[in-house]
Amino acid sequence: MRVLVTGGGGFLGQALCRGLVARGHEVTSFNRGHYPALEALGVRQLRGDLADRDAVVAAAAGIEAIFHNAAKAGAWGSYERYHQANVVGTQNVLAACRAQGVGRLIHTSTPSVTHRATHPVEGGTGDTVPYGDDLKAPYAHTKKLAEQAVLAANDAALATVALRPRLIWGPGDNQLLPRLVERARSGRLRLVGNGENRIDTTYIDNAAQAHFDAFAHLAPGAACAGRAYFISNGEPKTLRETLNSLLRAAGAPEIEETLPFGVAYAAGAVCEALWTLLPLRGDPPMTRFLAEQLSTAHWYDMAPATRDFGYVPQVSFAEGLERLAAASRSA
Repeated sequence: MRVLVTGGGGFLGQALCRGLVARGHEVTSFNRGHYPALEALGVRQLRGDLADRDAVVAAAAGIEAIFHNAAKAGAWGSYERYHQANVVGTQNVLAACRAQGVGRLIHTSTPSVTHRATHPVEGGTGDTVPYGDDLKAPYAHTKKLAEQAVLAANDAALATVALRPRLIWGPGDNQLLPRLVERARSGRLRLVGNGENRIDTTYIDNAAQAHFDAFAHLAPGAACAGRAYFISNGEPKTLRETLNSLLRAAGAPEIEETLPFGVAYAAGAVCEALWTLLPLRGDPPMTRFLAEQLSTAHWYDMAPATRDFGYVPQVSFAEGLERLAAASRSA
């Protein structure tokens, strides 16, 4: 099958491309840059911006299914940049599906679309957890709008599904883990609250597998069509155990120091004001949204994904740590 992956050069994007090629599909990736790793896989690469509708429509010519994985992520930045990438970009992908007769769309969303301050999510599903109503982060807000557009587009001509993988990690991660390691080594990493809130994470191979499983079952009228699903390893652990396990595997020092939620939240508000008013580079070290996320329980029930498209995590948290440690030693 001829498949288009948006953002195929990223961490999850490359895993999707590898898996699709291994399954015998003809894969094209729509990226902002050029990636030697994709070239080595034999993936056809098209360079362009998701906000350019004509470029996205052209990229979908002859395509039978799209994995819409590209997005602007992060904890900080102008709302307009997030809106262009995540909302306008998704609208353009949907327009490309209509214009080129693409029949299946697998959309990579995020659990952040359901964020509601410090309201815990414990064992929730895509059907039981409502969308967030006070999303302070532009990433979460724009991804919510994007997911809603994708699900609303589901019909007899275009089957759509949204997957919400929680905190993807593993060998090859060039975003989450490197930031954690750098902050731990510099002594700037803290647990918000007591660190005993339980959270879910997703090993990279499991995140990709969920996409492949949904792809295999997705069709007009299928049980998963028009629905959103939380995706994780299904092994909730405390934030303290999760972070320190990842840091150990990466050869970085563990953390024990904590920061009260109230202090972290206030610091986040101050940082947001400073980064808004002053020409400061990089992301602020704390935001209100991040303080809420780090101090709140977030874990999910995988039963709907198992029931509707057969998703069962194949790599356990412990095995993933072993693979991460081996990759870190050989780096």
